Amino acid sequence: MNISFSKYHGAGNDFIVIDNRTERYVLSPSQVQFLCDRHFGIGSDGLILIENPSKAEVAFDMVFYNPDGSQSLCGNGSRCAVSFAHSLGIIGNNAHFLAYDGVHTSGISEESIYVSMKEVQEIVEYQNGDYFINTGSPHHICYQWPQEDEFLERSMLIRHSEIYEPSGTNVNFVREIDAQTIEIRTFERGVEAETLACGTGVTAAALSFAYRKQELNEVNVLAKGGSLKVRFVRKGPKYFSDIILSGPAKFVFSGQIEL
Repeated sequence: MNISFSKYHGAGNDFIVIDNRTERYVLSPSQVQFLCDRHFGIGSDGLILIENPSKAEVAFDMVFYNPDGSQSLCGNGSRCAVSFAHSLGIIGNNAHFLAYDGVHTSGISEESIYVSMKEVQEIVEYQNGDYFINTGSPHHICYQWPQEDEFLERSMLIRHSEIYEPSGTNVNFVREIDAQTIEIRTFERGVEAETLACGTGVTAAALSFAYRKQELNEVNVLAKGGSLKVRFVRKGPKYFSDIILSGPAKFVFSGQIEL
């Protein structure tokens, strides 16, 4: 099977994107793992299939796979999917699409692409000052910034912690830069490594920061691969709605691969 694909990245978070509207490709977890492998396949932080809409109110369905073949919501992947769908002429500058956790809105404005995120009504606050927030994918947030040589060990301990069994969690380390800006490092479940950015992690980190700084309705987030922005409406101390994740999404290259 010969597969045509495009490669995109959102702040360094990179994805294989495939136009699957003819429904030719039904990929197994092992095939997804191969395609995402950076040594033997194309290499990416995830794989996206753009499919025909299954609901009348959406322009397309986005099927997202982590590199291990599991499925979840992906914020940066969603933004890259929107850019790809726009390049195919499927959508204009504004559209609705269906993802793993339901319908999302999106928009394209100059160099920025935004997607809506599901509202958050719960923030778990631990005694040590850490947080847990589910933004479509589960995220642990820690404000104790790691030394370089301890990032992986600390990430793995939290990722496989008993409180997150059996599926585990993503892990985010955050530090404040100024009153409206944070820096983030993310260890992604499914990738099992640090990624240069993570949309759902950026969103979770921004909301945790807004919870700590009650006056905020917008947070700038500096990831390793670039800058992203999260804005929201606060409906309560731990209740956020109208959440919008925005930032760049760039085409890298296209090609074909034999599977």
